Amino acid sequence: MPARKCLECGQPVSGRMDKKFCGDYCRNSYNNRLNRDSRNLMRSINNKLRKNYRILAALNPQDKTRTTKLRLLERGFDFGYFTHTYTTRNGKTYYFLYDLGYLPLGNDLYMLVKQL
Repeated sequence: MPARKCLECGQPVSGRMDKKFCGDYCRNSYNNRLNRDSRNLMRSINNKLRKNYRILAALNPQDKTRTTKLRLLERGFDFGYFTHTYTTRNGKTYYFLYDLGYLPLGNDLYMLVKQL
């Protein structure tokens, strides 16, 4: 039976028959290298979502308030990043970042809400 080799460093692997790496370091290095590109994209998106969430939380300490588009933009809010939408029966669309959301009211005004 041929000796199994670590997928990361090429050293012989001993132990279970399905073992692919010589140790945790090589397993982590291999998977980190394999997932590097997708992780950078995900990290960037998650950072934008986190920033938007913090802005909504700071501007809406209670469950509901109004604010302006300018106030959101001054703090760095990016309207292109949200986690989901909710459309009411009468056709109004709320944009959410997890449990915090906003509803465009027109005239650059926004209703900030907290989903309970």
